[in-house]
Amino acid sequence: METTQALQETNPSPKPIAPDESWSEVIAPRTSLLDLRLRDVWRYRDLVSMFVKRDFVSTYKQTILGPIWFFIQPLLTTFTYFIIFGKVAKLSTDGMPQILFYLSGITIWNYFAQTLLTTSTVFTSNAHIFGKVYFPRLTMPLSIVISNLIRFLIQFALFLGVWTFYLVKNSPVHPNWLILLTPALLALMGLMSLGLGMIFSALTTKYRDLTMLLAFGVQLLMYATPVIYPLSSLEPKYKWIILANPLTSIVETFRYAFLGSGSFSWGYLSYSLLFTVVILFVGTIIFNKVEKSFTDTV
Repeated sequence: METTQALQETNPSPKPIAPDESWSEVIAPRTSLLDLRLRDVWRYRDLVSMFVKRDFVSTYKQTILGPIWFFIQPLLTTFTYFIIFGKVAKLSTDGMPQILFYLSGITIWNYFAQTLLTTSTVFTSNAHIFGKVYFPRLTMPLSIVISNLIRFLIQFALFLGVWTFYLVKNSPVHPNWLILLTPALLALMGLMSLGLGMIFSALTTKYRDLTMLLAFGVQLLMYATPVIYPLSSLEPKYKWIILANPLTSIVETFRYAFLGSGSFSWGYLSYSLLFTVVILFVGTIIFNKVEKSFTDTV
């Protein structure tokens, strides 16, 4: 009896937690696929800005020209298209200056392509971070969209410089009020690439071949989008195939707004909006489902 009493005195039972004790952070599993925890993403907005800064530093940290590559890449691509498609293949540009025509398509297309390709590898590229510390996984693809948007704005400044040159030169360039839709077009491009990227990021955790196939597919998709040719140059029996591409109306509206070339339709733009909403919703659900178990396959 005395021994038992002595043990109780030397090994007291743990103190129960008070029922009114509050915690600064409680991590619990999701109970539903529709539980997106967007409030948590907003709370971690400082982490998003840190990821954006990391993307810039890591991309051009050990390069000689640094951020100048933001201008060199679209310029080299534009001159390549100018020689191959403008001079050799002699594709129509609807009477627009060829340099300006190709640069307008490349500028907005690069934003979509780079965001999609980078987002599609978010799990495999950041597995070492995801496996060590908790944070809302959705912050990572969102930071990619923002960092590529900043890259777009830099390249857009280059496009505006060339565009202003041709305006002053009295070239057949006729901008209109649809320029005001530019932020909406960028939002559509960014959210569409985000949704598609999250879907492919979930698939690439198991099937790594999709990373290479996606890069090839994006290249083919560019030819199914009026980036290097005007929609008006297509025969009617083939035009519906290109119009079924939700990116077509975005590129055409962007070009029509700044150049006065191409076509504009509220109907096709609404179709692109509907496609973006659906693909973003599906992509977010798939992303949230895979983030629970992706470390078992990566």
